[in-house]
Amino acid sequence: RCLQAGDCDELEELWITVLPQTKEIRFSHHGRRIKVNARVVEEYETADGEVEEISRNYFASCAPMNDVYYFGEDVFDGDGNPMPDAWLAGRAGARPGIIMPDRAFLLGSRYYQEIAPNAQDRAEHSSMGFEVEVPAGVFHNCVEIIETSPLEPGHESPKTYCPNVGMVR
Repeated sequence: RCLQAGDCDELEELWITVLPQTKEIRFSHHGRRIKVNARVVEEYETADGEVEEISRNYFASCAPMNDVYYFGEDVFDGDGNPMPDAWLAGRAGARPGIIMPDRAFLLGSRYYQEIAPNAQDRAEHSSMGFEVEVPAGVFHNCVEIIETSPLEPGHESPKTYCPNVGMVR
């Protein structure tokens, strides 16, 4: 978090890794039992080199539209203790959300990414078709999504995604 340019009180880093593991998730949808093998995506967060949080998120794409659905996450603090923001589709009324639509990506679209009592992130498509330059390179045809949650009124989290790369900022 920087107070002004060049004056940061700590260095925060986030490493996102698609792991080879999958997790079987079972839930009901309109009276049908559904089983999904979701890919495990790990988020590893540090502040000044100290582990703050590790989460294992569960994603799967759905044919034929290729939307990517979010089925939950297990979250641990830097000492490996479970944290209360974990959720999983099929437990305690939680349902899958959409993390990224494919063909139906329309400017202004809104949807829930997380649908659980303790996790209710929502997304809105705020900009699309622009170029982004970051230390890893220049990416084209990117999109910006603003995330909000009724659990944190007034807080907005903008994220930029680029094709064939994922989140770049």
